[in-house]
Amino acid sequence: MGCSIWRCGLIAGAVFGAAVAILGGILIPLGNSIIRGTVEKEAVIEPGTTAYDNWVATGAKVYRQFWFFDVKNSIEVLQYGARPVVVEKGPYTYITRYLPKENVTFNPNQTVSFLLPMGAIFEPSMSVGPEEDKVTSLNLAVAGAYSLVPKVLHSLLENMIKTSNSSLFHRRTVRELLWGYTDPLLKGLVGLFAPYNGTYDGFYTVHNGKGDISKVGIIDRWRGEKSLRFWDDKYCNMINGTDASSFPPFVDKKKPLYFFSSDICRSVSAGFQESQDLKGIEVYRYTLQPNTLASPTVNPDNRCFCRDPQTTKNCTMAGVLDISSCQNGKPIYISLPHFLFGSEDLRETVLGLHPSEEHHVTYMDVEPTTGFTLRFAKRIQVNMMYGPSKVITVLKKVKDYTIFPLVWLNETAALDDATADMFKKELISRINLLEIIQQALLGVGVAILALCLISYVCSKKRSNPSRFV
Repeated sequence: MGCSIWRCGLIAGAVFGAAVAILGGILIPLGNSIIRGTVEKEAVIEPGTTAYDNWVATGAKVYRQFWFFDVKNSIEVLQYGARPVVVEKGPYTYITRYLPKENVTFNPNQTVSFLLPMGAIFEPSMSVGPEEDKVTSLNLAVAGAYSLVPKVLHSLLENMIKTSNSSLFHRRTVRELLWGYTDPLLKGLVGLFAPYNGTYDGFYTVHNGKGDISKVGIIDRWRGEKSLRFWDDKYCNMINGTDASSFPPFVDKKKPLYFFSSDICRSVSAGFQESQDLKGIEVYRYTLQPNTLASPTVNPDNRCFCRDPQTTKNCTMAGVLDISSCQNGKPIYISLPHFLFGSEDLRETVLGLHPSEEHHVTYMDVEPTTGFTLRFAKRIQVNMMYGPSKVITVLKKVKDYTIFPLVWLNETAALDDATADMFKKELISRINLLEIIQQALLGVGVAILALCLISYVCSKKRSNPSRFV
């Protein structure tokens, strides 16, 4: 016995609804596959891809802001051995990384090599004063010579210090401290970042992602080597991850992100903290972990980064990294600003420091689908060490080894509105549209199927009520 036109229509509607729902369900993995394929294609570093255009050029403006530690009681330190008291002075802001990569070379093994030119342009509108502002700071030449000259020759160094009229502290302009000045003691150029303009970071060789997108951007070699030579250990000499400007796509927030920083001469990792909205784009915020510069007693992996047990209290001091091995022996120590996450001793030997996670932690905001870093703040403090001496007059009142904060920097960049709009139009809007279509088809299909089935059952009940008694 056939069905009525009404019932046949309901059955057909149910079948149609089921088909629409199935189509919506099929589109979910199909759509994800389309998105993955598109991202994998555009994330490869080769001419013509979105990744290459953003990679080879400078992209968003990168600013490097400096805060100096101005010494307020230098005479008391020299004459009575008082603890230095410092006041933060800054920011003094520069535009950096404004030059595109040079000597870009594509290699047969699916890697690409390049040089990263260095440059800095002062930005007065984002600074508290001109580069001619003066700061009382630790004398780089005296502190450096104290560590580099053997103790048996300290009497000779004492004569040189007196002859050049040098002291433990000196007053110099911001420009001199950062980019260099002719020092009377060493008779040469001295500066925290001298030389800088006209120099290069690299030579880098990174995977281009072709054939294996999970490797894109990962450093294969730095300065022609697959590992570092600064540390007396294979683990500490490893070059891990990317340069932090981007990561392989489809970021898993359960896993840390690894990157290498030439500024600190080592590789580090960052962990997921939270999701944030950046100009309408969801990003994952990753932060440098507190145990990155922990003492080896807390983080045994850091044992090979401890080079001088004497100045680090037998490797129990937290919060500083001795990078003298990659600074031609100069006693440079790297830390987070104001010795954030560092040992209390560091803030007791120098007064006036106030660490704050909000202002001093390093973070990266990564778009999870593409792996692009859309905003970051790299915060590093540069310190130098000096200690007591029975021979050198300006150090006779010093009671113990001191790791002195010179300057901390905040290197930042964030995508602008135009780039954000383009990013949302080219990627986010397409993903959202596909998801809306998937959900709409699935929802409408299920609704039609349910409505038709309910109507069919009700129709059968009305036409033959005795069967339901």
